[in-house]
Amino acid sequence: MESTISFGPDEFPVTRYTTREWHEVEKEKLWSKVWQYACRSDEISEVGDYYVYEIVGRSYIVMRSSENEIKAYPNACLHRGRKLKDYDGRCTEIRCPFHGFAWELDGDLKDVPAKWDFPHVEAEQFHLPEVKVGIWAGFVFINPDANAEPLEDFIGDMDDHFQVWDLENRHKQAHVAKVIHANWKIAQEAFCEAFHVNATHPQIMAYLGDTNSQVDVWDNFARVISPGGTPSPLLDYDVTEEDQMRSMLDVSYDKELPVVIPVGETMRAHAAALSRDRWRPMAGDWVDSMSDAEMMDSIDYTLFPNFHPWGAFNRIVYRFRPNGDDHRSSIMECIFLAPYKEGEKPDPAPVHWLSDDENFSDAPELDTLGKVFDQDVFNMGKVQLGLETTQKTGVVLSNYQESKVRWLHHKLSEWCEEDQ
Repeated sequence: MESTISFGPDEFPVTRYTTREWHEVEKEKLWSKVWQYACRSDEISEVGDYYVYEIVGRSYIVMRSSENEIKAYPNACLHRGRKLKDYDGRCTEIRCPFHGFAWELDGDLKDVPAKWDFPHVEAEQFHLPEVKVGIWAGFVFINPDANAEPLEDFIGDMDDHFQVWDLENRHKQAHVAKVIHANWKIAQEAFCEAFHVNATHPQIMAYLGDTNSQVDVWDNFARVISPGGTPSPLLDYDVTEEDQMRSMLDVSYDKELPVVIPVGETMRAHAAALSRDRWRPMAGDWVDSMSDAEMMDSIDYTLFPNFHPWGAFNRIVYRFRPNGDDHRSSIMECIFLAPYKEGEKPDPAPVHWLSDDENFSDAPELDTLGKVFDQDVFNMGKVQLGLETTQKTGVVLSNYQESKVRWLHHKLSEWCEEDQ
């Protein structure tokens, strides 16, 4: 499937990254109205399990209210407004720590301490308000807008793209999060194009065809496919099959490669076969139906505004969001979703929060990907400072390679009703 949509060479305002005013527009017109990923359904698998999801200074409780139902509530007591839940957990009731007002898991009022003093509080009017919930491929989404379209309509044809990969039947193998000193869009856009690879990640150019990436945009989702097991066209020297394998595995030339590429076989074909063998014990012979492209290429989807599930067996899911109510910092998260043996699903991994002085490469669960993330993060704060310094009013983007970034800003314009 390919897209024929293209955008012109318009610039987008620097103020989208730098001003409090634009952040307030996003709060009102985007984050209060858009579908947004909160958690995985298996993170709240038992009745009473709940997850606290927070965005731009607002907090929501996402709860397994019954065996077959998930509800979400604004995380605020209807008495004096205290947050009802401070952390993720499990409960048999929703009781406020301040004065003890309590609700059932389904939101019905359960207990009013000193009820005689609240004759004006009627149970029917004191039900916890709800926000909309939708589930796709095991991901739980919420939407604070009661008039929002159904999640399945918002996702649209992206669901067809993912049917073959069955992300619902994966387990959360890893989850690493870090506060980034840059606007959430700066952090996100570093993962929306491969054009930056030559300057930011030169060590992977021998096996990643960065400028050969295919970019497709549809309505609410977009995709970048970057071919693996093929060298960058920007390299001005001949790249051997061994060069490609060393680049992919991050093995220096003074060390022996852990794999041998058979004579007459390409690195791409051999690495794809090794990948099938890697996943076969968990996924079964289903892996034989996967093409070399599915085993080797980076297939990065983005569902507007900030959710990035990767296709095939890449495992990666990204989420980028503002850090609280601060427009100059953000939260970057990387989740690994892996297949598992039937009947042996592991518990979902807890979030590994990195401190300000820790790098992604300090998270062993990310393996060599942590080094790549560190290179990306190295740029982010400097982009923020540069945009706050520049005398230009707009951001310049390439016509094709950065068209996913351009699509994101077109969508922002649609949602935030700003002249493009």
